[in-house]
Amino acid sequence: MKLHLLAASVLGFALTATSPALADDDDRYQHFKGQPAKTLDQALFNLANFNAKLAELMEDGELTPEDMATVHQLSYTLENALQKLDEEVDTLQDVLEEVHLASESMDYDTVKEQAKVYLETSAKIVKK
Repeated sequence: MKLHLLAASVLGFALTATSPALADDDDRYQHFKGQPAKTLDQALFNLANFNAKLAELMEDGELTPEDMATVHQLSYTLENALQKLDEEVDTLQDVLEEVHLASESMDYDTVKEQAKVYLETSAKIVKK
């Protein structure tokens, strides 16, 4: 935890030192909101694109204070995307449970309807 706080302090200094517009009147560190992830499609799009940006920064193994500030900014969007993905997977688990229970009780209509929802959603996150 102490390491996390130290890293946050160093990063906050780097951000305010390299980008004065990010500091408020008291030179305190401000957090970013990141790109929203209101839908699964938006979350997956942001995850792919911001992962690519992060991977590009990691390529040469050398990070500048500006790179650290960029990583920090990217992380907010990635966190938003992962949070949405987590919510969607939780919902997907519930839908699959409905399929499971309906299959046990021979509820053909529910299996057909919910399996379709499950397959359409899971297809977005399963790499073929």
